[in-house]
Amino acid sequence: MPQLKTDYKQVKENSVQGRYVTNLEVFPFLDKVAKKFLVLNIGSSVLEKEIKMITLGSGKKKILMWSQMHGNESTTTKAVLDFINLLNSSDELATYIKETCTIKIIPILNPDGAAAYTRINANDVDLNRDAQDRSQPESKVLRAIYNDFKPDYCFNLHDQRTIFNTADTPKPATVSFLAPAHDEERNISATRAVSMQIIVAMNTMLQKHIPGQVGRYDDGFNRNCVGDAFQMLNTPTILFESGHFPEDYQREKTREYIYYSIVKGVDVIANNSVNDYTIEDYSAIPENNKLFFDILITNAEELNPSFHKNTSVGLLFKEILKGKTIQFLPSIENKGKLDIYYGHKTYNCLNKTDLERLKSEENVVKLLLSDSF
Repeated sequence: MPQLKTDYKQVKENSVQGRYVTNLEVFPFLDKVAKKFLVLNIGSSVLEKEIKMITLGSGKKKILMWSQMHGNESTTTKAVLDFINLLNSSDELATYIKETCTIKIIPILNPDGAAAYTRINANDVDLNRDAQDRSQPESKVLRAIYNDFKPDYCFNLHDQRTIFNTADTPKPATVSFLAPAHDEERNISATRAVSMQIIVAMNTMLQKHIPGQVGRYDDGFNRNCVGDAFQMLNTPTILFESGHFPEDYQREKTREYIYYSIVKGVDVIANNSVNDYTIEDYSAIPENNKLFFDILITNAEELNPSFHKNTSVGLLFKEILKGKTIQFLPSIENKGKLDIYYGHKTYNCLNKTDLERLKSEENVVKLLLSDSF
């Protein structure tokens, strides 16, 4: 079978980077590739922004992907642009994929949320809780495409917060997957089993790049979630969650691993190699845990004497849109004995070097010394 030979740097779409990704960034790219692939306006958002879809390939196996259902989750959008660039190349695997698969991709399902950098749409509705009611125009667009295309597989593309680690390890969940449940009992139907097998294939590949940094997302059933709803309709559906890679708050490294995952997932579908992977190995992927702070400060009483001895403080960043840039502003999440937690950045105030480094972070110090805290 054809192997991927194209280096990632050759396909990365450098015109779209960072966390703030909207129609304004994506549409020029789609206009460029529309010379070779079919790009259609498939509907409009609440605020009448266009929702576009691109179709790639002409094979019998049908795959539907959508990204930015949550407007502030843009990492997978960047990765699908890279994937489109791959399919626009002469790579042997890309050619084979286009011959065996028809792939439809909606890069931004929630353009209003993307512009405002919010999870919800302009009517304050979480589109991933609207699968049954389909009360929103964006939900109706996705379901109409699903009904018309009748995909054999669905890739539901998202981002997750920096709080997630894998099991009880100090490793971030840089990429997480889920084979959504199709019933309250979380039984393994034939189609859910296929979702699990494809995830195992992607995890096997990712362990060569980010060992220990792949997690398994919680599989609690919610019929209002789109992944669960499509799994209920017997379509193998995979949830992708883009997480944190050290020092990568713009999620450019995570973008690369999501790209690899998409390529691998489509590859095993195209090559009929899904059954090379077992559902037992899916259960072996560690579950996500929530043990990370963006900044963890130990022995904080050395900085603020009003704290009790051995006080730790955990901070998380709030992502604030300023112009077209996302600013990461620290906020205090927890205080006390935080021995089980990890920090993407840590300071031990008993260490003079750490204490001096901490003092250079003015916003953090101001929080720690504030009267309100």
